[in-house]
Amino acid sequence: MNSQRLLGIVLLVVGVILFAFGLNATDSLTDTVSEGLTGKYTDKTTWYLVGGIAMALVGGAMALFGGGRSPRVTS
Repeated sequence: MNSQRLLGIVLLVVGVILFAFGLNATDSLTDTVSEGLTGKYTDKTTWYLVGGIAMALVGGAMALFGGGRSPRVTS
């Protein structure tokens, strides 16, 4: 397996985990109160959600398209 595809799979898994942490944080008491008062989540929760989605998308793209054959050098 190509190292770029392996890195893509790792990024995909870490991104999904971060997104799950963000979803879990939205149910916390602090975030519920903050959302009720301001209408938005705390900065930390927002970064978990946005960062998790971005990392999962980049990792998925690397896993799908990152394993191209490298040109062979012949002498």
